Amino acid sequence: MNTFGGRLLIGATGSAAVASLPVYINALRGAFTGTVTVLMTHTAATFVPPYTVGLFADRVVTGGTPDEWPRVNQATLAAEHDMMAVLPATANMLSVVATGGVPNMLSATITAADFPVVFFPVMTGEMWRKPAVQRNVDQVRQDGYHVVDPPWGQRYDVGLGEFIDSPMPPPPPQFVDVVREFMPSNRAEGG
Repeated sequence: MNTFGGRLLIGATGSAAVASLPVYINALRGAFTGTVTVLMTHTAATFVPPYTVGLFADRVVTGGTPDEWPRVNQATLAAEHDMMAVLPATANMLSVVATGGVPNMLSATITAADFPVVFFPVMTGEMWRKPAVQRNVDQVRQDGYHVVDPPWGQRYDVGLGEFIDSPMPPPPPQFVDVVREFMPSNRAEGG
């Protein structure tokens, strides 16, 4: 297997799908030899504790305490990484990025980034099909970011308590392939 390295920043937003983030990081470890930092929004940290994510990532940042801000902020995070994957990317985060808003450290870091940023949207089918969401996705793409169209399938909806046909996170191997594709090539290690 070809290994590759680099400094990956994963932006985790407030969706129930964030609970599966450790599975994605674990799958990534099979080929990725670099560092993984996870930047969690406040809402993401309510779905899965940062210390749980920290069992899989090299570092977890929440921006939760002001004493960290001088050392860990959007400028330092952007300077310390080669690529960002936003998984899961909520409709809210896509809207914020499409309009240039920076209400939290994750959106500020996305705005400060001068490296590839790839969004993996996760939301209900009704949300994904809304014209406003599609306009936001188009704008995010026009602004130079990458949005991976979500695969559709049966997904358990926590709110409804049943399985529904909807957009879902990519299979972990696809996530790894996309990270490999967008990680700057000067970090590649295998042949």
